[in-house]
Amino acid sequence: MKAITLITNYFPPETGAASNRIAQLALGLQKRGYSVRVICPLPNYPKGRIFEGYRGKLMHTEHYEGIHVTRLYIFPSNSNRKFKRLFAMLSFSFSLGVYRLLHSGKFAQKIIIQSPPLILSASALFFFNRNKRKLILNVSDLWPSAGLELGALQKGRMYTLLERLERYIYKKAHLVLGQSKEIIARVLEVNPKQQTFLYRNLPQASRLNFDSDESDVEQPIKLVYAGLLGIAQGIVKLCKNIELGNHELHIYGAGAEQQALQDYLINSDKPIFYHGEVSRKHLLKQLGSYDLAIVPLTRAIYGSTPSKIYEMALGGLPMLYFAGGEGEQVVQDYQLGYVVEPGDFQALNRLLVDLKKNELKQMSEKIRESAAQHFNLELQLDALVQLL
Repeated sequence: MKAITLITNYFPPETGAASNRIAQLALGLQKRGYSVRVICPLPNYPKGRIFEGYRGKLMHTEHYEGIHVTRLYIFPSNSNRKFKRLFAMLSFSFSLGVYRLLHSGKFAQKIIIQSPPLILSASALFFFNRNKRKLILNVSDLWPSAGLELGALQKGRMYTLLERLERYIYKKAHLVLGQSKEIIARVLEVNPKQQTFLYRNLPQASRLNFDSDESDVEQPIKLVYAGLLGIAQGIVKLCKNIELGNHELHIYGAGAEQQALQDYLINSDKPIFYHGEVSRKHLLKQLGSYDLAIVPLTRAIYGSTPSKIYEMALGGLPMLYFAGGEGEQVVQDYQLGYVVEPGDFQALNRLLVDLKKNELKQMSEKIRESAAQHFNLELQLDALVQLL
């Protein structure tokens, strides 16, 4: 049987786009005849502490839907302090290096390495760049430039070092998968001879189950945000500036802004409801009761396309895209909903005034059909396997 190893910083039971992305890739390869093995940290994201049941361990092995998973020690942190975050990334890279020395015979000849984090991907490429292995880099965001745009990084020695790591990984990998055309363009800018493949973060359509709620058109329009409550998403700022009128906004998720969101809502009389972090299965069942998904970022980030675009589209849920960048073009090209420039709350509020529930329901089936045609994970995986 063909064997492949995936090295990633995120994997279920952790939640979020990065975890879902790698899980879908692993399951898709398994379905196509690969013996898949995942190496990742002990689960800790997004809370920044090791999950219950994994604490006190240096290593843990288990199976995820038939996939062998090896979890290694990490010093977890979701702190905004750069050195704590750096130490967390270095700790897993160190664990991976030790594991590589002790278990050199357990790695497949084909290895997929997730990036970011840059330190992990660069370390993994260094550790395994021998014995004629084929190293595939799966790039979901462009670092360090994304960090600079978000204000998480500033120009200086650290930034220069990260740029060197970025160039290193694009040159050392034998194949680079990029989740956006902007990522592919950046990789080819650094290494024009690099083999690349556009691998969008598509969900498994058969796993989506948006149970449609046939509610009265006279009832309030219900908007939903489901995802990370991070600085980049700016959910607290959205809540402060959005004018919902008779509409409602429902929020699911966890992250750095969770406490600030809860503090704001205590004193707010806006029809905004925070439901906390729920399981993916529960969330997918709930999404059918909403009329419009909102996809926000505080500003467009070059190379980044929010993965929830594809999930909401395949479920037939119209979206209000408020994030800019390449994702804006995707929403427009495939007629998946509405587009507003990130940060333009006046335009956002004008659009909300004109929303009509019956029009949103009419859009739903057209969106589902468009997504089924253009966002097919199975076809994407079939094409990828031909390159491995």
